[in-house]
Amino acid sequence: MEIQSNLFQLRETRQLSAARLAALAGISRQTVYALEAGVYVPNTALALRLAAALSVSVEDIFQLPSRRPETHSCHAEVLSPEGELRPGQPMRLCRVGERLIAVSSSDLGSWSLPVADGVVMESVSTNMGAAKARVRVLEDPDAFENRLLIAGCDPAVTVLARHLQREKVTLVMEHQNSSKSLELLKRGAVHIAGTHIRDQESGESNLAAIESLFRRASIAVVSLAYWESGIVVAPGNPKGIRSPEDFSRKDVQLVNREPGAGARMLLDTHLRRLGIPPQTLSGYNRITYGHLPAARAVQSGQADCCIATSAAARVLGLDFIPLVTERYDLVTRKRNLELPQVQALFETLGRAAFRHELEDLAGYDAKPAGDRIV
Repeated sequence: MEIQSNLFQLRETRQLSAARLAALAGISRQTVYALEAGVYVPNTALALRLAAALSVSVEDIFQLPSRRPETHSCHAEVLSPEGELRPGQPMRLCRVGERLIAVSSSDLGSWSLPVADGVVMESVSTNMGAAKARVRVLEDPDAFENRLLIAGCDPAVTVLARHLQREKVTLVMEHQNSSKSLELLKRGAVHIAGTHIRDQESGESNLAAIESLFRRASIAVVSLAYWESGIVVAPGNPKGIRSPEDFSRKDVQLVNREPGAGARMLLDTHLRRLGIPPQTLSGYNRITYGHLPAARAVQSGQADCCIATSAAARVLGLDFIPLVTERYDLVTRKRNLELPQVQALFETLGRAAFRHELEDLAGYDAKPAGDRIV
C-alpha cells in the first residue's frame, strides 16, 4: 500500500532532528527516514506514538494518496480542419441523432483556456476530412443531450448562444465557411448550417446554393439577419483603398479567405468583373479562416485589407467600405424541427431582446430574424 507522509515537514517545523523524533517514538532513525519517504507503512501503535510526539493527529501525518475521480472516455466523430489532433486538445461534444460529434474548442484569439467537454486522448489524423477520436470526458455525458450543433461563420452567433442558454439549451459552434457548413448538414453531422452565399445572377441570398444540395421539401430555411460584406481596412484607411480594384496595387497587401467562403466568392466575383487575374494580387493565396481572423490580420498590420463583414470591422475598431448587403440564413433538416432545442432556437430569433442586442452589438439588420424563407 502507498501512503503519503507529511512527517518531514512536521518534524522540520518543530525543529526536531530525525534522531530526536526516533527517540521519542521508540524507533530507529532509519525508520524515520523510511516513513518520511512513504516507503514504510506504520502500524497503528507507531502512528499514534508519532502523533503524540508531534502533538498532531495521525491524519496530519499520514494520508492515503488522493484518487483521481472516475472519468469516462468515448469515441466521437471529429469535425476539424485537416491536420492532426494531438493528446490534450480540448473538444466540445454534442449528440446529433445517434452520433456523438466532437468539435475543436480552441480559440487562438482568446486570453483564457477554452470551454471544453473533453480532451483528445491520442493523436488522430483528420487529413481525410472525417475521423474518430477517443475523448476523455470531463463531465456527465448526459449533459450533451440538450445541445445544438451549428456550423457557420457568423461572429455574432455568441449572442444567440447566450440567449439560448437562458432556455437551458447549449449551442455548440463549429466554425466553418458557408459551403462547408451546408456540406456538414448534408452529411447529418450538424443540426444547423449558417450560410451567406449570394447568387451573382439573381442577387438572391443562399437559396440557389442550398437547393443545389437539398430537395426543397426536405429542409427549412430561417433568416437570422441582413449584414453588409465589404472591405475592411485600418483606421483612417491609410492606403486609400476604395474598391477591389485597388487590391491590384503593388503597395496593397491582401489577406484572403479559403475557397468556399462567401467572402472569397464575393472577392472573386469582383475580380472577374474587373478583369483582374487573382494571382496578380499580393496576398491572394494567404488564407485565414473566418471573418474575425481576417479582420485581426488587418488590425495587427499583417495585411492592409480583407473582405469580411461590417461586424468584424466594428468589433475591432477598423474602417469598413460596404460592397453588398447579404442575408445570413440558418438551414436545418425538416425532421429537426421537432427537436425542443431547435424550437427554442427559432423562438429566440423572434424575441425583441435578441434582435436589439444583435443590432447594437454587431450592427446587423435583425428585422427578418425568425422569418421562414423555406
